[in-house]
Amino acid sequence: MKRAATGALVGMAIGDAMGFPTEFRTMERIAAEFGPWRELPLPVSSGTAYVTDDTQMTLALGEGLVAALAGGPLTAARMEPPVREEFVSWWRSPDNNRAPGMTCLRACELLSHGGRWQQASQIDSKGCGANMRVAPIGLIPGLTAEQRSGAAQLQSALTHGHPTALAASDLTAYTVLLLAQGTAPGELLPLLRAYAEQNRELYRTDWLGDLAEQAHDQDRAAFAARGWDDCLGVLDRVGAALTAPDPDADPCLATGEGWIAEEAFAAGLYCFLLMPDDPQSVVRRGAYSSGDSDSIAALAGAFVGAHLGADAWPDAWTEVIEYRERLLALGEAWDGLVPGGANE
Repeated sequence: MKRAATGALVGMAIGDAMGFPTEFRTMERIAAEFGPWRELPLPVSSGTAYVTDDTQMTLALGEGLVAALAGGPLTAARMEPPVREEFVSWWRSPDNNRAPGMTCLRACELLSHGGRWQQASQIDSKGCGANMRVAPIGLIPGLTAEQRSGAAQLQSALTHGHPTALAASDLTAYTVLLLAQGTAPGELLPLLRAYAEQNRELYRTDWLGDLAEQAHDQDRAAFAARGWDDCLGVLDRVGAALTAPDPDADPCLATGEGWIAEEAFAAGLYCFLLMPDDPQSVVRRGAYSSGDSDSIAALAGAFVGAHLGADAWPDAWTEVIEYRERLLALGEAWDGLVPGGANE
């Protein structure tokens, strides 16, 4: 059995942990500290491979979604309260000490005060905190296309309200879904481009309410298009880089440094498409980069884990990852709902 959900969640955390010590470092410093990229180790301290806020917020989202789904089919009204609660709990946690992004901190503090979530959303932020945590939405079996897209955008909007953050989160979740379903890596880019073009002017009012009115676009369609156009642009960058792929080069040279949502998506996707059947190299390449290394490697790990399943990861890595039991519980719950552990 593939167990795509387990593979993706564990892979996300492994990539996150591997990129933890390389984030904010130049390529020269990474090389001096760790040697060649193909030998980058999973860092273990006192028997644990520690992760960052990327994994913490992925768990917050995933566990909030479990609570939401317990009440019936997924809707914005069912999803927002438990996910808000989980995000605020993360913000208040003493373990929230892994250099979290300022957008997430500001938005979660505002969410803690109650009131309409749209007033907490940081409408001008498209940081990668929007989509580094979104993989669970691509792994939940049985969601309709509208539910998956709306939920991916809503979880972004709770903190990052920029239309590119919404679109990149939607596209990231869709990528995880396609890979979990068995889409071949070589077929991925045309499908992602078609999805972005199809949704380019679609504003999901049922999930976002009047969020767009906080921006200054001509209308809601223009608001949505602004985000999807950024995503189409980075898909072009990935496609161009793959015409002359260079696994030994810093992936950020091809896609951007990954501090913003669409670039983190593109960098993680590029690392995956370079070596889709070599999961350990995929997360090493993502982590061994000049940009937002933990988020890039987390996304790359989620993609290759969804593609190959739980057996992609060596036991020696899986057994030491921080929050292992919570990650496995989410993965096993969703893998157990469909034959083979892949969405249908």
